[in-house]
Amino acid sequence: MTEQTLKGRIALVTGASRGIGRATALAFAKAGAHVIALARTQGGLEELDDEIKALGGTATLVPLDLTDFDALDRLGLSIHERWGKLDILVGNGAMLGTIGPLNHIEPKIFERVMAVNVTANYRLIRSMDPLLRASDAGRAIFLSSSAGSNAYAYWGLYGASKAALDLMCRDWAEEIRNVTNVKVMLVNPGRTRTRMRAEAAPGEDPTSLPEPAEITPFLIEMASPAWQETGRIFDFPKRKVLDFRAPA
Repeated sequence: MTEQTLKGRIALVTGASRGIGRATALAFAKAGAHVIALARTQGGLEELDDEIKALGGTATLVPLDLTDFDALDRLGLSIHERWGKLDILVGNGAMLGTIGPLNHIEPKIFERVMAVNVTANYRLIRSMDPLLRASDAGRAIFLSSSAGSNAYAYWGLYGASKAALDLMCRDWAEEIRNVTNVKVMLVNPGRTRTRMRAEAAPGEDPTSLPEPAEITPFLIEMASPAWQETGRIFDFPKRKVLDFRAPA
């Protein structure tokens, strides 16, 4: 892939101030995209903007909480008024929540995780769908997890949120498969050297894990107009696109 694969594309990246989101924003900017970087922390976004400018790229900073759903609607309107379209949506922002027995999880934590990991992405789909359709090659990418398709003890909350995200995005992909140029992909990054992974597995040696930037060449490929797969999942540990398995 050339460095300017995404030249002139407009890309919205959520959770852009750290981890995979930050690495994606930097990589997309380097590849020529104008990045709309969304995150809660103003300081983190400003540091990201400095790095993007140092690469010769451009960004628009959007400091907001993903659970401010009305703000997500206003963001869609702002994108429409400024650019009239959105070429790339990367739904990366997520919350781990409590790793532990389901019957010990506080209801407010359960509701917050579902709001961030599922409802916010539904609201993004609802708000950005018309803008992606207005692109010549709209691409939507959502960060998933193996916890969404495998039963792991104590991962019930996070796993349930990712299972819901997976099916929601796959259903959306089917709805628009034959009537738009929009392609929808899910991505399982696997164990990656991020703050969320450190929270989930504090005893793990982080140096044994891949850096977030290692996945970005594949995300650039999926975000490009040449990408034609939809409704499938890219498994980064296996470095391949996979079909979802039907229940046994």
